[in-house]
Amino acid sequence: MLALQRLRKTFSTPQGKLQVLGGVDLHLARGESLALMGESGSGKSTLLHLAAGLDTPDSGQVVIDGQSLSELNETQCALLRRQQLGLVFQQFHLVPSLNVADNLSLQARLANKEDPGWSRHLIERLGLAGREAHYPEQLSGGQQQRLAIGRALAVRPSLLLADEPTGNLDEQTAGRVLELLLELVKETRCAMLMVTHSGRVAAPLDRSLRLHRGQLQDAVA
Repeated sequence: MLALQRLRKTFSTPQGKLQVLGGVDLHLARGESLALMGESGSGKSTLLHLAAGLDTPDSGQVVIDGQSLSELNETQCALLRRQQLGLVFQQFHLVPSLNVADNLSLQARLANKEDPGWSRHLIERLGLAGREAHYPEQLSGGQQQRLAIGRALAVRPSLLLADEPTGNLDEQTAGRVLELLLELVKETRCAMLMVTHSGRVAAPLDRSLRLHRGQLQDAVA
């Protein structure tokens, strides 16, 4: 579902060029979940942004479902991201002027993939039934993150990319949100690449890799 091939990325700093990714190769199968770990500043989020087409590598390729992002123009890349990808971040990025129901269906409407039956099912699974008319400011942090997860899955994406999705939540709430996320990922049969610094969060996923000095290696439990 996702292939990163010889991916390289450097950034300019006052001290000179900083290599963040040094020829990374990664393959993620359809329906598989993978945790990407590493110390702060190791380039985990950079790799995720490259995988989403939100940034471009210095060299190498990102291939999603057989389609190389380097072969797409900006409009085509945005369309692929809208229709095939789900994105979940540590910050919820909900639209404050939209209620729960409209936040949930926003991405699906943009992708012309709105499914009222699926949306109702998600509302139930997210524990937000009866709160459809509420606005984000009226929800707890855990409820807001569940809504953000539901919005990402409303299009039934082929690939879900999650960057520290429970990082802003207390441990108990984070555990419940992670459990729900994994259940919904299995239900939609999408692949998931999750960035996390936590071994506890990574443990339930199918595989874990660690990013260290620009290279991927098997994560040590």
